[in-house]
Amino acid sequence: MAAAATARQGFRRMFSTSGSGFARPRTTLPPPKADPNPSLFVSGLSKRTTSEGLKEAFKKFGRVMHARVVTDRNSGYSRGFGFVRYETVEEAARGIEGLDGKFLDGWVIFAEYARLKYPPQQEQETAADIPPQI
Repeated sequence: MAAAATARQGFRRMFSTSGSGFARPRTTLPPPKADPNPSLFVSGLSKRTTSEGLKEAFKKFGRVMHARVVTDRNSGYSRGFGFVRYETVEEAARGIEGLDGKFLDGWVIFAEYARLKYPPQQEQETAADIPPQI
């Protein structure tokens, strides 16, 4: 009798979707690549990299509007990533070509187009924009 109860529990656990027992393998797709834009996401930064150092490294490839290393609130050290904003998409492309996979402060960094928080809104015609028909 005990063996039958144990077998039932085993089958319940095997076919349960509650998380106990066998877990289904999770398939995670890589995030989609961002569309070309003037903002770059830079990862692999050293703890010693500063916003000024990041700007100096990227300004060789175009006019840098803004560079920021994301820092830890408590320690003040770099969290290992940052953002660089160029004036044009072409300059951003040159920045990626020039520094992606290269060394900065002793660490290999990776540069790619940043995924925008909010997609750019397309201009929509409103009733006020349409000239009156006579």
